[in-house]
Amino acid sequence: MTHPLDPLTADEIRQAAGIVRRDRGVGDGWRFASIELKEPAKADLPELAAGRQNSREALVVCWNRADGRAYRASVSLTGDQVTGWEHLPGQQPNMTVDEWHECDEMLRGHPDIIAALGRRGITDLSRVLADMWAYGAALVPPRYAGQRLGWCDLWYRGSERGNPYAHHLTGLHPVVDLNTMTLLELEDNGGGDASAAKVMGEYLPDLLPMRLREVAPLEVSQPDGVGFTLDGNLLRWQNWQLRIGFNHREGLVLHQVAFLDAGRLRPVAHRLSFAEMVVPYRDASPDHYRRTAFDIGEWGLGFMTTSLEAGCDCLGEITYLDAVLHDSRGEPVTVPNAICVHEEDSGVLWKHVDERTGTEVRRARRLVVSFHVTVANYEYLVYWRFYQDGGIECEVRATGIMVTSHIAAPGSRPANGTVVDHGSYAPFHQHFIVARLDMDVDGTGNTVYATQSRPAEPGGDDPYALGLTVVSTPLRTEAAGKQDYDWSTQRGWKVVNDNVRNALGAPVGYKLVPSAAIPALLDPASPVLARAGAIGHTLWVTPYREDERWPCGDFPVQAVRDTGLPAWTEADRPIENTDVVLWYVFGIHHITRPEDWPVMPSDIVSFWLKPVGFFDRNPALDVPPSHSHH
Repeated sequence: MTHPLDPLTADEIRQAAGIVRRDRGVGDGWRFASIELKEPAKADLPELAAGRQNSREALVVCWNRADGRAYRASVSLTGDQVTGWEHLPGQQPNMTVDEWHECDEMLRGHPDIIAALGRRGITDLSRVLADMWAYGAALVPPRYAGQRLGWCDLWYRGSERGNPYAHHLTGLHPVVDLNTMTLLELEDNGGGDASAAKVMGEYLPDLLPMRLREVAPLEVSQPDGVGFTLDGNLLRWQNWQLRIGFNHREGLVLHQVAFLDAGRLRPVAHRLSFAEMVVPYRDASPDHYRRTAFDIGEWGLGFMTTSLEAGCDCLGEITYLDAVLHDSRGEPVTVPNAICVHEEDSGVLWKHVDERTGTEVRRARRLVVSFHVTVANYEYLVYWRFYQDGGIECEVRATGIMVTSHIAAPGSRPANGTVVDHGSYAPFHQHFIVARLDMDVDGTGNTVYATQSRPAEPGGDDPYALGLTVVSTPLRTEAAGKQDYDWSTQRGWKVVNDNVRNALGAPVGYKLVPSAAIPALLDPASPVLARAGAIGHTLWVTPYREDERWPCGDFPVQAVRDTGLPAWTEADRPIENTDVVLWYVFGIHHITRPEDWPVMPSDIVSFWLKPVGFFDRNPALDVPPSHSHH
């Protein structure tokens, strides 16, 4: 039986596209940008889940390539009809994988591109890659205002199987009308000949100028099977229960996260996901000044998800789930093994050595739900980890290949990057990830408190100022909910349900333990901040609203301004003792290194959600001693 939060099936995607074609005249000249489940409102979920209501809906965004007009449709799958049809004037839907491939193919066959490559000594077009990027409105040439644009890098493989991102054709940038799929202009400053560059940018074993080292095998075995159960998309493990979801934009979504405590299933979070990823390159040269990616809003983590492989991407006894997406024609596309579920050893859970009773120790396990994304040159590996003590860790690993360009190119700014190979530098850049944390700690009546550690002043009965207190300040409105990390006070944030007390008389809560919080370091007038004002604070707190999903706005492609968090919070709505959503901004301040080249060792960042008074004592006391296996 389908649960109301289960992702759309292939048949439902096909049905939704068919209804829109039939009822709204969407034909061959159109593209489908997105087809996803229209998630039920929280208030409706109990009735739907119990089968007392029957309603299944989809959200569809599509546009007509002939006139560029975009529309958002609400589609009743149970009622077989379009229930809403909204024109989106001035909006550009997300970029599509089909556009990326069609642009690459068109440019490699264009006579102007062929001529420009020939001037650089490149005649084998099969080794050329056109990598298309989206524009922000502030950087769109005025003569192309209103058109759906892409600008491109051109790259060149040193051999048939070589790494295309090793050889940037610096100074050569096509600008493309994506609706007509035509070349509008070709920026060409006569930059370098990639075929002559003395760059070692290969990573495939047979192309390396060195032998591979020896590594002894490491295997994980669970002879009695895994410790979790998966019933459809309902996952249970070590008192944890959650539902796995997936869509084109966020990729992996975790629903209805709860912990079974003394026979009672206690909610922790209604929905956990990534809602945006902003990657500004901090190099003002002609090759990089436009280079700001919104990997979620422009492209979609779901669309960029890749299939996982046992033994490499995931180690141990693995359970995989496929993901069903679609192409721009509205046809379903399945990503096999898109989500990995497995258990891992996590070292010592707790331990004490007593002189009489000896050593008492427990090993920890964790449940990992993960997916991997390839966005052109970069990979993002996302892991949600659940622990036996009630903790939740979210980790992101960034790997893949850095963007590089030639030091000697006109307008080049190597001071804004690091030299990583002969004549090549990798620009500095940042990765801002916005995690959307729809918390329901023992219910929806939650208040967020900012916590700060305060040292004592010397004097009185504390002459050495040893005392340390924690000050918890309730955040009562959205203005107060705009928070920044402060290392000097070890600022953190607790999501507290003041209506529920633990056995010690304190209100129950979960704490957001911040890590990898980085400042924007952008001028207030920056066009990046205009489109991505959400990255201006470490934390935002808003009241739950069903339609407030995207922190940089519904459609950031060629957007003028951020119509998400900065716009919503202007109302300064109350956020005390209500259903709250936390938007946590974290990421990587990437000061590039030679050691990141030619393929980057994983750069790892994470944050935690930890119980604070949610339990009366250590919830992992009941974990048994480990079995001895040799």
